[in-house]
Amino acid sequence: MDRLGSRCPLPGYLRPSVLICLLILAASFLSYPVLRTLSLQLHSAITGSYVSGTYSIVFVNCPNEQIARDIARAILDKKLAASVNILPKASSLYFWNGEIEEATEILLLIKTKTSKVRMLFSYIRLVHPFEIPEVFSLPMDQGDVRYLKWLEEGTGED
Repeated sequence: MDRLGSRCPLPGYLRPSVLICLLILAASFLSYPVLRTLSLQLHSAITGSYVSGTYSIVFVNCPNEQIARDIARAILDKKLAASVNILPKASSLYFWNGEIEEATEILLLIKTKTSKVRMLFSYIRLVHPFEIPEVFSLPMDQGDVRYLKWLEEGTGED
């Protein structure tokens, strides 16, 4: 009777095999971004071709040129990006607290690895003076192979 009881799970308990399957599924789901990045890098290294989305351009508006330069230099110092363009005097119209606002802002175009975008967003939220900074990214679809290699070298390891 003891042997039969040990084979049949108690009501309300999952079998060990089901728990193992759930753990494997959860680990696979959580490790997908890392595995995808590694597989894209491996594919690029073997074939010598660029895989769309490996790099991104991040857009950030700043209130003035000095803040834009300070953020750009800090990003480059931390190897969060390989290049930052500072585009002066963008006229912006936007809703804020239910009102239409107008401002002159400085636009940063930041070129980086897509794998570094989250760290870059976190850093910008930390140092940016706006309550809600305008920060978004777009993946690069194509690019000159030599430029993309330079981007890789400029951003260092993940």
